[in-house]
Amino acid sequence: MYISPLQFFKCLADETRLKSLLLIQQEGELCVCELVSALNVSQPKISRHLAQLRDSGLLIDRRQGQWIYYQINPQLPDWSHDVLQISSQENSRFIAKEFKSLTNMNNRPHSRASCC
Repeated sequence: MYISPLQFFKCLADETRLKSLLLIQQEGELCVCELVSALNVSQPKISRHLAQLRDSGLLIDRRQGQWIYYQINPQLPDWSHDVLQISSQENSRFIAKEFKSLTNMNNRPHSRASCC
C-alpha cells in the first residue's frame, strides 16, 4: 500500500485524528464507543474522523455485530508504522488524560465479543 508522506502527515495534523491513532496504536484495536469515551467527543465527530483515516488507508475496520472496530492498517509502509509507534511511545503525556478516560470507561468491552 502506498500513502504519500504529505497525506500521512495531513491526517496526523488534526488533534482528534492524532489522538485516535495513538490510542489505537497503544491498544491495538478500539471501537467507536471507546474513542468517544476516551476523547470526550461526540460519536458523529469521531466517526467522521475515523472514516477519513480509513479512506486514507491509515486504518482498517471490521464489523462485529453492530460494532465497528478500528486498527492501524498493517499494509502501511514501515516508515509510517515507525512514526506511529515512536510517537505513541515518546508522547504518552500527550494522550495521558484520554488513556486514563479509556481505562476508566464503564462497561468497556473486555473481549471483542460485545461493546458498550
